[in-house]
Amino acid sequence: MKTLSILLLILSFSQCGSTQFEKNTPFIIDSANYMTWTGGQPGIHGINVQIQLKEKSNITFDSLYFRNKATKVEIKEASLIIANYTNSKNKNLDITLHLDPKKEFRNKLPIQKKIPFELSKNEAVLTYQLNGKTKYYKIKDIKERDTKPTQQIQ
Repeated sequence: MKTLSILLLILSFSQCGSTQFEKNTPFIIDSANYMTWTGGQPGIHGINVQIQLKEKSNITFDSLYFRNKATKVEIKEASLIIANYTNSKNKNLDITLHLDPKKEFRNKLPIQKKIPFELSKNEAVLTYQLNGKTKYYKIKDIKERDTKPTQQIQ
């Protein structure tokens, strides 16, 4: 009996941190796809995600979690949701390099934020506001479009 109560207690706490995904949403997704792109300079690339709704929506869409990253979404014509992820290896880091390691002590390590969802390569989570509450919808099977390099201006 004691073992059973401990097991039930553990199971109840394990559900506390899990996010509940919405099954019935006030919007319908017509299509979802992504395209990787490369910039005109070495080390600059990213992913653009587009989610087309079946009809215009006045829902307040907030963020999209995709490939272990999160970004705010942009809405076009009330029916197209766009998320742009930029990866740049050319970031300006405020670090000190010195022969004396004590002078490098204040350098901060980059912080990798972990998203609160376990997603496969072609899944995303769209967050939106409804009646003052944040809701989460898992989008499965996002299709990949052809990669396009950005043209350099000569």
